[in-house]
Amino acid sequence: MTAWLTLVGIGEDGYAGLGEAARLALGEAQCIVGGARQLALLPDDLPGQRELWPSPFSLEPLLARRGTPVCVLASGDPLFYGVGASLARHLSAAEMQVFSAPSSVSLAAARLGWPLQEVTVLSLVARPLAALQALIHPGARLLLLSNDGDSPAAVAELLRERGFGPSRVTLLEHLGGASERRVDGLASDWALPRAADLNLLAVECVAAADARLLPLTPGLPDDAYRHDGQLTKRDVRAITLARLAPQSGELLWDVGAGCGSIGIEWMRAHASCRAIAIEADAGRQAHIRYNRDALGVPGLQLVAGRAPDALAGLAAPDAIFIGGGVTIAGVLEQCWASLKPGGRLVANAVTLQSESTLLAWREQVGGELTRIAVAQAQPLGGFDTWRSALPITLLEVRKP
Repeated sequence: MTAWLTLVGIGEDGYAGLGEAARLALGEAQCIVGGARQLALLPDDLPGQRELWPSPFSLEPLLARRGTPVCVLASGDPLFYGVGASLARHLSAAEMQVFSAPSSVSLAAARLGWPLQEVTVLSLVARPLAALQALIHPGARLLLLSNDGDSPAAVAELLRERGFGPSRVTLLEHLGGASERRVDGLASDWALPRAADLNLLAVECVAAADARLLPLTPGLPDDAYRHDGQLTKRDVRAITLARLAPQSGELLWDVGAGCGSIGIEWMRAHASCRAIAIEADAGRQAHIRYNRDALGVPGLQLVAGRAPDALAGLAAPDAIFIGGGVTIAGVLEQCWASLKPGGRLVANAVTLQSESTLLAWREQVGGELTRIAVAQAQPLGGFDTWRSALPITLLEVRKP
């Protein structure tokens, strides 16, 4: 198929900042689709009919014209968090020709002198601010695409709450245009109540002495979680995540999730990892909602219910963790049937009954059994001794 859709990226410098090829495409276009702000940047003498995106926004009217020449006007680089990225999920590369302008991220890096390959980018446009929690580490450089003019103040407040008040914050408004403005400050004393809606925020993360530091590796400290005692402890959690072996883009079922720790740390392994936590207890569901936001994975999906009934209709997983309920009739069978070919199932048992269930299940499907025993040094009178936690039996099995 020949290209029928032309994507033109335009910056705050407007039509004057476009290259010759982009101007030619706009001049020959019979129909130009875009937002009001982008269309207003075009000169009046262009012959093409101008058409606003539908409200609420939808790609369907455009996709319905497939094969008919159309030009889409977008901000900056259309394939960087733009409408071009959404269109690319529906169209082949052969159907589109793209003329990109510099993205706001490229312009920000140029203003700051930051090498782009050393920067982490996060879009907060129509996304929860809590996603920022997973990226806050000492020395990290962040470029944040703001949702609106309230985002800079909200980011500064979050940094203060995490103990990163000394972080350097730079607000960049209307990058590349006549109204470009820069405001520098610290998160601890950020005083600008509201910025222009079109802004980008640059953050150099600096930790205060009382900062809450969260490691990148599995096995977060137990006190990082809000829980009622139903928590896979730190050392066992790290071993369990190693056996689950998350890969980018994969989906995990965390069955009998408790406070959601396994699903949360699965998603923290890579930004594209997804998890569904299944939990029947209302109090623990509240803990999961709190923990997923506090630990930077607000996209974790919570299913209120008890396995196996609550598993019906869920997307097929690449891996499953069963932390509770292995003795409930049908749980292991339903999980195994739902698991994708080549997927991993890891189940932990504490009681003799649950261990016996895993032993019987292993006779049917195979797998590897591991006994985990952890002891910690604790005071005994004027001396110290080992206090052992309950041993855990772990079954790991891969589906053929």
